[in-house]
Amino acid sequence: MLSLGLMLSVLTGCSQIVRTPTVKQQSKINTRLRTIKSRGKLICGINDNLIGFSYKETDGSYSGISVDLCKAIAAAMFDDATKVEFRHLEAEERFKAVVLGQVDILSRNTTWNLSRDTSGGLDFPPTNFYDGQGLLVRKDSGIEGLDDFNGKSICFPVKTTTEDNLVEQMRKYNIGYLPMPFDDNGELYRAYDENKCSAATSDRSALVARISSLSDPDAHKVLDIVISKEPLGPVIANDEPAWFDVVKWVSYAAIKAEELGINSANIDSFSNSKNPEIRRFLGVEGDIGTQLGLSNSFAQRVIKQVGNYDEIYQRNIGEPFGLERGTNALWKDGGLMYSPPFR
Repeated sequence: MLSLGLMLSVLTGCSQIVRTPTVKQQSKINTRLRTIKSRGKLICGINDNLIGFSYKETDGSYSGISVDLCKAIAAAMFDDATKVEFRHLEAEERFKAVVLGQVDILSRNTTWNLSRDTSGGLDFPPTNFYDGQGLLVRKDSGIEGLDDFNGKSICFPVKTTTEDNLVEQMRKYNIGYLPMPFDDNGELYRAYDENKCSAATSDRSALVARISSLSDPDAHKVLDIVISKEPLGPVIANDEPAWFDVVKWVSYAAIKAEELGINSANIDSFSNSKNPEIRRFLGVEGDIGTQLGLSNSFAQRVIKQVGNYDEIYQRNIGEPFGLERGTNALWKDGGLMYSPPFR
């Protein structure tokens, strides 16, 4: 006879245990999702000055990987990727805006770490860009490694993981650098461009993007040094599992489409596919969308209107800056991008 513990182990390993939430619980967990649906648009907090991630163009439109995630969610929910209101948030105000419900989602190149995840009422859906902190210097500076920063000044943004990482690494190697903190990123890079500091530090992708805006782009380089891991992605308020699921599976839809070879240009050719996995993913059969409170064709909407992950990456990062996918390649290509099954 099986023991009670073993029976439970077998049950949880081989079948799904369903616990039906109470009416009170259902009311709480669907609050944000219902609010967004009734409003008819998504409110997305961004940094509108970061080219490649979230940037306000001169014509008033928005571009970037972080922006495209919000557009993808709007496409999934409303069948209209334009149903998004973008709000610029500075680093020091971004988390408060999420917790207070001033934005539905923060999609602003934000690092996921333990302290943020376990305090402050925040939840972190899947990472959509794996990065690492780097250092931007002038090619003629003679700086090649961390030891070369003794007595040198480094510009950095305050109240971010960038500041924490810099302090920790310099302490670790006992390097006497000169800190130059900035509240505003625009001022930070102006100071660096005017040679008021020897280096600027941020996520490597951000540094690569910033080079093009400097007065003499060819005079600068990002060092090969990587001083941290920076898993970047969206943030939502805690205790909203229904909303969390929508953000999570819309994010995975872009990755899954790339895995299946589906993109915005060829998606219609898959409408009569006999492959059950593809049919389920596109909502031709099954009810994966209904389970999320969305249309069963939500993934189709995302891919048609915004694209798969590779299209999003190449449009915003790869083509403008020549930055290879690296850790952001699909798992089967040696990267970290991996989607759970759509079933």
